[in-house]
Amino acid sequence: MQSSVPIRPFSRRLNAIEMSSTSETVNAVARLRRSGVNVVDLGPGEPPFPTPEHIKQAAIAAIRENNTKYTAVPGMAKLREAIVQRHHQDFGSNYRVEEAIACPGGKYALFMAMQILMEEGDEAVIPTPSWVSFKDMVRFAGGKCVFVDTTSDNFVLTPQIVERALTSRTKVIVLNFPNNPSGALIDPSNLERIVEIASSRKIWVIADECYAYLTFVGKPLSVAQVMRHTSNVVIVGSLSKTYSMTGWRLGYALAPEPLVSAMQTLQSQEISCPCSVTQMAGIAALTGPQDCVEFMRREYAQLRDQAVAGLKDLPGIRTVTAEGAFYLFPDVSGQLRFRNLQAAREFSSLLLRECGVVVVPGEGFGSASHVRIAYSVSKQELARGIQKLQAFCLAHQR
Repeated sequence: MQSSVPIRPFSRRLNAIEMSSTSETVNAVARLRRSGVNVVDLGPGEPPFPTPEHIKQAAIAAIRENNTKYTAVPGMAKLREAIVQRHHQDFGSNYRVEEAIACPGGKYALFMAMQILMEEGDEAVIPTPSWVSFKDMVRFAGGKCVFVDTTSDNFVLTPQIVERALTSRTKVIVLNFPNNPSGALIDPSNLERIVEIASSRKIWVIADECYAYLTFVGKPLSVAQVMRHTSNVVIVGSLSKTYSMTGWRLGYALAPEPLVSAMQTLQSQEISCPCSVTQMAGIAALTGPQDCVEFMRREYAQLRDQAVAGLKDLPGIRTVTAEGAFYLFPDVSGQLRFRNLQAAREFSSLLLRECGVVVVPGEGFGSASHVRIAYSVSKQELARGIQKLQAFCLAHQR
């Protein structure tokens, strides 16, 4: 029975954002599979590996031992200690437990930081291509996105590019390396200079380091390694990609204590605390053997090489070799011209309709001439997807 009471419009905050393109892709794939279509899903990036056994066993033990109650809002003390110690061991940071908060996913930590730091009309500098959710987090907080493009220079971000975008309204600089969707890294000297510029102008740096351990060139890098006693940096990490724990939903933030305290206040009103069983699994992940992380990193490197080789020399496509994460972000503008298409969204739709291959259009990441390919699948499935993509791209030549 329908109510006769008129429904008022939703809030302006909600109207300022939209469903993420990756989530839209997930929904589209689910619909196709329900209808019996055999798709090759190179869209939403998710580790193809099972969660390591010792992590799963820790969760099972937590349930059996009845560790299923509320915990402290920022997470169990033992988990926060594990976060701080792991970061110190791997990156040389010196955070205290009071400067760490556990959250249900790194995404939520990023969202909270953005809502707390930004006021109506504040500006956030976001290098593009960028993860699809950054812009909506800023807009939901009432802020304005200032995008700085790196696509013309193989996704290289420099201090000069960032500095040119700063104004008196700049409140936040968002950094994400290895980058989603390009897989690009950042030179440590450039990162250090950006942090120095931000500090001198009292601008916050939010560093999304969810893919920090998935690097194929050099050692993993954290902004903590280039900080000089600055108090304007928020580091966000995640166990999702590092330990193949996407569905467990566990991430964290490392930041000055006043900001962590504010995040606790917000988290207390929104979700109370992270799942207790997931927290026990997280402790096992952070304090247990780390060989699983290196194993997955090597596997991703092989998948990256397989994907790059498959895209090499395809007409109308230019690919920059990713240095981290598990994505490629090829420029398909040549294919758009060949096929008289206007944007990457049309290319992705046609590829799905004709070949059953899922890629994410680049519009959500800041480029209408690129698509994101997630090679975080089995070698067999990647080979099948690349073969179909090759046939699709070569079809115009016949």
